Amino acid sequence: MDNRALHRRAICGLIVAVPLAAIISLGFSNPLPADDPPTPKSDNFSKYVANDGAISLPEDYREKFLHLGTWAVATNSGMPVDELHGVYARPEDVQAYRRDGKFPDGAVLVKDVTSAGSDKLTTGNATRAMDVKIWFVMIKDAKGRFPKNDLWGDGWGWALFEAKDPKKNVATDYKTDCKACHIPAKKDDWVYVQGYSVLKKPIPPK
Repeated sequence: MDNRALHRRAICGLIVAVPLAAIISLGFSNPLPADDPPTPKSDNFSKYVANDGAISLPEDYREKFLHLGTWAVATNSGMPVDELHGVYARPEDVQAYRRDGKFPDGAVLVKDVTSAGSDKLTTGNATRAMDVKIWFVMIKDAKGRFPKNDLWGDGWGWALFEAKDPKKNVATDYKTDCKACHIPAKKDDWVYVQGYSVLKKPIPPK
């Protein structure tokens, strides 16, 4: 299966959250701003973006980003859930979204796609995350910094990493490898925000 087919199979399932009769067991943590490598741009745009626009996967996103939500996905119609898509963002990006209703310049979104296992537990049939298959990364670019880079456009930088080599972005053109799966979310800046209740403004106490 080529990279494009793998991407569409794993990522396009994000478009519809599958209703579950089962219980989803997640075990993700939610703390503070990340502190990972890559070469930063000269204008201090993002430490996950090199001067040529190359995007790096934030390696400790599960420890230092906030968990926005998880989608339970059946990649084959009428079949059980076989993937879980967990989405994460930096705490400061969540705070900005709650305040302004949009992602700020430099916002980082990470989605990991895992295989799914199931168990019969005392609480019922449970579906749980297993090994990561791929990662999908989006970085908000409100200034159009990389007009000649095929992985930047429509306000974002786009990247796809496979478990066999998390250092290599295998996407080659965001319009064909990434954007197509996000068309239904165009009005929300290409992000399926309806799945992320953490982005809503907290209701003030009465």
